[in-house]
Amino acid sequence: MLNLFRAAALALLALFASPALVEGPDGQSRADYHAWLAREPAARAEVMSFKQFLDMDGVGGVIPTWQLVRTASMWRDCSGPRFEVAPVAEWGHIAQTLKFVSTEVEPAIGDVEAVSGYRNGELNRCSGGAPASAHRHFFALDLTPVAATVTRDSMIGDLCRIHGHRGQVFDVGLGFYSGLRFHVDSKGFRRWGSDGSGATSPCNTIA
Repeated sequence: MLNLFRAAALALLALFASPALVEGPDGQSRADYHAWLAREPAARAEVMSFKQFLDMDGVGGVIPTWQLVRTASMWRDCSGPRFEVAPVAEWGHIAQTLKFVSTEVEPAIGDVEAVSGYRNGELNRCSGGAPASAHRHFFALDLTPVAATVTRDSMIGDLCRIHGHRGQVFDVGLGFYSGLRFHVDSKGFRRWGSDGSGATSPCNTIA
């Protein structure tokens, strides 16, 4: 029994020690995450189980766990949770997405930061997500490159090329927002642009 408690304590310490990439967005920094865990014992247990699942599936180190539990950037306007662990049944979805991020996205554009992952139904509606949004069932991550040298044009070119070559293998959807924010999910092979349609995807003009 003592060994079990010791293992749990070590796992929690490792969770707290996950490396941070960048601190934003507002209210969803690493410090905010630690404060959330300190206030919510149930959340600590859920996060530990989630991290163990990712580790067992070989994707535990792709993106820090504290970023994967960020919800929506509009959490404050929607009076929603700033962090939330998705239901256990959805964890396999994000593991598949993380495999694409690890093997294709990061080799092309470098480390990325997750700014939005799972969104419950109420938060998804309030934040403007589509009813069938891939975020609802934790297929999706909104990401930004960490390296300051990445430009929008270079990012789009690199991501469109890997999506064209490997996106169908991973069943990946790729979308672009303004600036350097983009969307990746493993819910189905497709791509879209600023208005959510395939017709406006910048990939259409990439050779």
